[in-house]
Amino acid sequence: MSTINSLFNRATFGTRCKTCLNLAISRIKLLHNRRELQLKHMRKEIAEYLQNGQEAIARIKVEHVICEQNVAESYEILELFCEQLIARIPIIEAQRDCPVELLEAVATIIFASPRCSDLPELLQVRNLLTTKYGKEFVSAAAELRPDSCVNRLVIEKLSVGAPSVERRLDVLKEISEEYNLRWDSTSTEKEFSKKHEDLLDGSIPITNKPSSIKAGPTEPTLPSPKTTSGRDRVHGIDETRASNSSSDAMERAQAALAVAERALASAHAAAELTKVKLFSQGSKAKHFG
Repeated sequence: MSTINSLFNRATFGTRCKTCLNLAISRIKLLHNRRELQLKHMRKEIAEYLQNGQEAIARIKVEHVICEQNVAESYEILELFCEQLIARIPIIEAQRDCPVELLEAVATIIFASPRCSDLPELLQVRNLLTTKYGKEFVSAAAELRPDSCVNRLVIEKLSVGAPSVERRLDVLKEISEEYNLRWDSTSTEKEFSKKHEDLLDGSIPITNKPSSIKAGPTEPTLPSPKTTSGRDRVHGIDETRASNSSSDAMERAQAALAVAERALASAHAAAELTKVKLFSQGSKAKHFG
């Protein structure tokens, strides 16, 4: 019974692992074609920036191009390792430990699987390898221990660090040569040669110098009182009275307007009431007639 179970488990591991690896290869090829078109468009865009003198934008865009190129190159290596594992599935099933000739392929797939979010099949392969070889083996590859045997080129291509200045400058020169541009890289080389402190030190310090002119104490000047004559006082009283009388007249006019509006509303109400009475009397007369 145990022999049958072991045979069933081995067949299940081999079938599932082979299926996941084949799906990963198909997805890598699909992503490779899509990424090639994207890189071609991005390189053309950078060439236009260089041609129009917008080197600052080109220096930023080239980092994205390098990152996409690194991912594409790492995927090519992973595709080869997947094909190698598919060809060695019978050997993997037959042996308890990982074969020496497959250590690099297995460790690299384990290391790259969480870093390749668009290849979910590699995570499934990693889970199968964890079941096969144990968590300690997988942790050694994931943590890049000295005996992990992970491919160094894949480690470099999948690193999250910024590309070097030399790499960025080389890619910009490649793009300019690819599109036959007469691009002078002097300003870009000077910009790349600046240190981080030089880029931040763009402000001029402002020093508060003490004033050399000493002003003596100034006495507060009081406003001179205005002298008003008797004629001005009388004129002011007259203006106050005139304004008061005009405001009183305005209030009377508003009150009269309000009374007129109320009277008009009462007249409308009386007219409507009269119409209702006449209508009711006419209907009664018709009824008795």
